[in-house]
Amino acid sequence: MYFWQRNKPYFFLFIGIEALMRAVLLAVEWRHIDSLPQAAHIMTSGLLFDALAFVYFLIPFALYLFLLPARKHGSKLDHTISAVFYGLLAYILLFTSAAEWFFWDEFAARFNFIAVDYLVYTHEVIGNIRESYPVMPLMAGILLLSAGLAYARFRRPLPARQPVFRQRLGVLALSTALTAISFFAVDGGKPPIGENRFANEIAKNGMYELFSAYRHNELPYADFYATGDEKTLLPLLRGEIGGEFTGREIDRRVDAHGPEKRYNIVMLTLESFSANYMATFGNKENLTPYLDRLANDSLVFTNLYATGTRTVYGLSSLTLSIPPLPGNSIVRRPDNEHLASLGSILHGKGYDAAFMYGGFGYFDNMNYFFENNHYRIVDRTDLKPEEISFANIWGVADEDLYRRVIKENDASYANGKPFFNMVLTTSNHRPFTYPDGKIDIPSGTGRKGGVKYSDYAIRQFIEIARGKPWFKDTIFVIVGDHTAGGAGKSELDPNAYHVPLIVYAPGIVKPGKIDNLASQIDVAPTLLGMLNADYESSFYGRDLLRNPPQRALISNYQKLGYLTPESLVILGPVKQANTYSREGERFLADASTNLHLKNIALSYFQNANNWKLWNREIERH
Repeated sequence: MYFWQRNKPYFFLFIGIEALMRAVLLAVEWRHIDSLPQAAHIMTSGLLFDALAFVYFLIPFALYLFLLPARKHGSKLDHTISAVFYGLLAYILLFTSAAEWFFWDEFAARFNFIAVDYLVYTHEVIGNIRESYPVMPLMAGILLLSAGLAYARFRRPLPARQPVFRQRLGVLALSTALTAISFFAVDGGKPPIGENRFANEIAKNGMYELFSAYRHNELPYADFYATGDEKTLLPLLRGEIGGEFTGREIDRRVDAHGPEKRYNIVMLTLESFSANYMATFGNKENLTPYLDRLANDSLVFTNLYATGTRTVYGLSSLTLSIPPLPGNSIVRRPDNEHLASLGSILHGKGYDAAFMYGGFGYFDNMNYFFENNHYRIVDRTDLKPEEISFANIWGVADEDLYRRVIKENDASYANGKPFFNMVLTTSNHRPFTYPDGKIDIPSGTGRKGGVKYSDYAIRQFIEIARGKPWFKDTIFVIVGDHTAGGAGKSELDPNAYHVPLIVYAPGIVKPGKIDNLASQIDVAPTLLGMLNADYESSFYGRDLLRNPPQRALISNYQKLGYLTPESLVILGPVKQANTYSREGERFLADASTNLHLKNIALSYFQNANNWKLWNREIERH
C-alpha cells in the first residue's frame, strides 16, 4: 500500500525514539514500579499512545504527497524533501526527549500545563535553561545525530512511483480521518495502569501531553468534576469554616477578641521550600542552621501543607485564603481584580500593602494580580543597578531583595504607616546560583546550595531588621510557597506538600509549636487574628490559634485533594471522587464509601470554583 510504504520510515522513527525514552524513564524510576508485569503494561500501553500521537505528524507529510505531482514522486526532489522531513522529525523527537528528560528531573512528570506556561515566558525559561544546562553542545549533538539518521535512511534513492490523484487523495483523507479519530474519540492522556502515578506518567506520550495540556489549561469544574446539591454542601462548608455568616455563600463578619493591634507584617514566601530541608522537621544535613535556631524562638506550625505545586497556587491561597482550583491559579486567570484578599483588608485599615519580588513580576501575571488587589508593586524593575550585587535569569539574589524590603519598610515607618510585605524570593530555584563566598556550598551546584543560601539571606535580613525601630512591632512570617518537585508515588502524595510556617515576633507572639493539620489557606485569617482585627471575610481558612482545623487542601493541576489525619479524598476529571485511608505513612484506596467526607471535599472545591460570581471585594462596600 502506497500510504504505508511512504510513511513507515517516519512511523518506526517516531515509535523507536519514544519507546527508548519511555524505557529510560522506566529504568530511572524502577524503584517506584510495583512489578515486572506492570512494567510490561507501561511499555505496551505507551506504544498505543505513541501511535495516537504519531497520526498528528502524518498531516503535513500527507499534504506534501498530495500536492506533489505524480511525475515527481520518487524523483531526486522528492528524495531530498523526504529526507529533510525525516531529519526534521528526528530533530523534533530527540530535542523533545532531551527537554522531557530535564522536565522529568524537575517535576517527575511528562509535559503538562506547566510546560505550556513556560512556553509563554520564553525569556525566563530560555535563560534558565542556558544557565542550568550545556544547551549549545546538546543542540549541536542532536543536529548531528538527526542528520546522521536521515542520511542512513535515505542514502538510497526512493523507488520510482507515479500515484494517481485518487491514491494521493486517499493518503490525505486517511491521515485526516486518523487524526480526527485520535482528537475526538480517544483520550490519550489517561493510561489505564492503575493508581501508581509514576507508572501512569511514564506510559504517556510527552508531545501528546503537551498539546493536550494546552487544550485543557483551564478545566471547567462542573463539566469535569463531581458535584453535589448546593443546598446540602453550603451548610457543610459553613460548618467547616465556622463563624457568623452575614450574606450569601461564605461571607461573614469576624469580630475582634480585644483592642485591634496595628503590628507590621513581613511575609517571606520562600521559593520551593520544603519542610524536610529543616532540622526542625528531621533533616540531618544542616542546610538551615539559622532558621532552625529561629524556630526555637518562634511559633512553628509543624503540620502545614501547600495547596499546589507551583508558586502561583501558593500565592493565591496565602492571599485569598481560597482552595486550589483545577487548571490555572486565580493569579493567572482573567477577571481576578478587586477580590477579597488579605491585602484589601489591610489596605482598608491604612496599611501600606506591597508585593515585593526579586524577578520581573509580569511573569505568571503576578504584578497585574497584586496591583489590582490593593498591593503596591516592587520588583526587579524598581531596583537600581547599584542595589543588585548578583542576579540570574529568575531574579536578584535574596540578599538584594531583602535590602530593598528594609528600605521600603523604613519609608513606611517614616510616613507613620503600618506595613504589610508579601515578599517572594527566587534564589532557591534552578540554576541555584548566588553570590560567591556566602556559604560553604559552591554556587550553581544544586538545590542544597539554594536552600542554604536562602537560610543565609534570611539571617542577614532579620539581623538588619533587628536594629530598626519598627522591629519590635513587626510579625515576621516565613512560609514555603510549595515544595521542590511535588512528586510522590501516589497521585497526590501528602508528603510532597509539607511546607514550613514559622512566625517570629519577639514580645508579640509566644514561641511554641502548633501540630494541627492545616493549609496555606489558614495563614491569612491566622495573621488577622494576631492583629485582633475586625473584618468582613469570604476566606475559606480558619484562625489556627482560635479555631484550628484538622484538614488540608492539596492539588496538582487536575487532581484536588481533601486531607484529614486519617483519610484523603481525591477529586479528578471524569467526575472521579475516590477515598483513601491512612496506613502508616501511606494512603491506600478505601473500598468503603465515606459519603460525608466526600461531600465536605465537594463543598470546598465546588464553592471555590464559583469565585468569579461572588468573591469580589468591591461588592462589600
